[in-house]
Amino acid sequence: MSKIRVQNFGPLKDNDNWIDIDKVTLLIGNQGSGKSTVAKLISTFLWIEKALNRGDYTIKNIERKSKFKNTFLSYNRIHNYLMPDTRIEYIGDSYNFTFEEGNLHITRTKNNTTFELPQIMYVPAERNFLTYIETFKELKVSSPSLREFRDEYKNAQKNIKGQYKLPIADASLEYDRQNDILHLKGKDYKLRVSEVSSGYQSFIPLYIVSDNLSQSILTKSEQTPMSEDERERFKKLLSDIVKNKKFTEEQRRAAISTLPARFNKSSFINIVEEPEQNLFPSSQWEVLASLLRMNNICDKNQLIMTSHSPYIINYLALFVKAHSIKQIANSEQTEQLEQIVPSGSYIHPSQLHVYEFNDATGKYSLLDSYKGMPSDENLLNNSLAGSNERFTKLLELEDLCK
Repeated sequence: MSKIRVQNFGPLKDNDNWIDIDKVTLLIGNQGSGKSTVAKLISTFLWIEKALNRGDYTIKNIERKSKFKNTFLSYNRIHNYLMPDTRIEYIGDSYNFTFEEGNLHITRTKNNTTFELPQIMYVPAERNFLTYIETFKELKVSSPSLREFRDEYKNAQKNIKGQYKLPIADASLEYDRQNDILHLKGKDYKLRVSEVSSGYQSFIPLYIVSDNLSQSILTKSEQTPMSEDERERFKKLLSDIVKNKKFTEEQRRAAISTLPARFNKSSFINIVEEPEQNLFPSSQWEVLASLLRMNNICDKNQLIMTSHSPYIINYLALFVKAHSIKQIANSEQTEQLEQIVPSGSYIHPSQLHVYEFNDATGKYSLLDSYKGMPSDENLLNNSLAGSNERFTKLLELEDLCK
């Protein structure tokens, strides 16, 4: 399991705790508390680790002075969050990273297992910009991360064939290839996506990109073809192995056999900002169920989310509970269970971690759980309780006024 610890970076202060990155990881807290900051750091280190294993960069190249700040942190626009006493630690599957005193240090882990490349996607909160415009030519995106998501959104659209069913409001998508227009269709309407509600404009790019990428790694036979650059790197690495006179024949065969794993993507790591954005609670349920189903397609898939929604955290508890019930239910009870909570979206109790971010202290902590279910005593539920307390005080004041 990968993990990260962030100290004195942006809104985050001197944290001692680690954040374990599990099958499902949720980051909750007030705006400006550091949730997205950590999510972007996780995305950054995942990408660097992938690039090192694929041979895109050497350790020496990435450790160069200011490379981490000016190339990798600036990609997600968090380079100005650095402070003189910033310390960031990330422990990955094959590399460990420590940033301190302005320098990044990278070491290989002692884990000798073959690193399998993940498909990494950061789904930004700004995704609805991509659906509001009529054509991509209208949008000049200065953010590299949003440009990458835009390109994946475009690819996902092109892969739509016929009626593409959505999990909310009995709606579907239809892509007009000739005019390059995406339509939303319902029982008695057909609209351009640029004309639909903000909820759809937020949900559609999140859903079709996540679905397209999760499907792309289902089997190795369905792998997305290598790019020209990847093919050239593959040929060079293969040539280096063949020409290496230090290898025995057995070592050479072993090295060649592991080479494809450095290019074929075998898992999907989906990092989603605010999956609930602009959505009604029942739609939040459907979106979360869909993201979990995609996450469960492959054992090594991971879903990392940031959220302000009390519904998201409470719904996660239901998916954990459903998993526990499934283990003891008979066939008839299982059918009843699946009518309540859709199958394929259940969460093993040990594979969910929820972290709370406190904007006042700049610290984060692991939320308590009961049998894997997030505690009701969390920041989001407490906010709802605060509303009830205010209403009680209003009733008391009303009585005094009579």
